[in-house]
Amino acid sequence: MTITAALVLFAVIWFMLLFMALPIGQVSQEEAGERVPGTPASAPVNPMIGKKMFWVTVVTVVLWLPLVLFITYGPVTIADLDFYDRNR
Repeated sequence: MTITAALVLFAVIWFMLLFMALPIGQVSQEEAGERVPGTPASAPVNPMIGKKMFWVTVVTVVLWLPLVLFITYGPVTIADLDFYDRNR
């Protein structure tokens, strides 16, 4: 696995987890009763972006490292996934 492929894998996992974490614990302005003029009622009061980004990064590293090790040193190679028997 190249460094670029490892970074792309990290970015894909990170963004997937971030999009899954964004709505967790969200309280809208309508629910809190603190409507700021010029914003939609569904806008979050305190999105806690920094905290979510930190935990998403921690979970991403925990998921990414075994995947990179499996892809790099694992028992499955690209030749094992060639179901059409092109190179044999």
